[in-house]
Amino acid sequence: MQIKVKCSCGEGNCPEWAIVELQGVVEAQPAVQDRLQNLEIGVLCRSSSQGNYTFTVGYHELTGSKVPLKKPMLVLKKIKLLGANEKTESESSRVELEVIGIIRHRILFKARPKALISSSHPNVKERMGAPGFLVPNE
Repeated sequence: MQIKVKCSCGEGNCPEWAIVELQGVVEAQPAVQDRLQNLEIGVLCRSSSQGNYTFTVGYHELTGSKVPLKKPMLVLKKIKLLGANEKTESESSRVELEVIGIIRHRILFKARPKALISSSHPNVKERMGAPGFLVPNE
């Protein structure tokens, strides 16, 4: 079977993608086990000054760096083409692969996560209003 690979974005104009590589396992809570598609698991930020990346997941922060891949990889989308006289999928249906991106780098998080500590109930301080009256902060 012949599979054609086509690129509609033009040579050198394909969108850049990156792989995020984590050590360990990311486990979803039982409440969202069946809805993992498009699930946000954290916030990825790039430090412009040093080229480092931070990935915050819940109360954990990981620090990583951008590493080039030895060989670039393509991100492909499979397209099934049916013939004019075919109404259902069969062995004779043709398949094309469309290039939708290229991966040249990976963002590697190899250190253990740092725990972010935050106070759940901030202390409410009072400020002075007119002489003799206390006004709570809002």
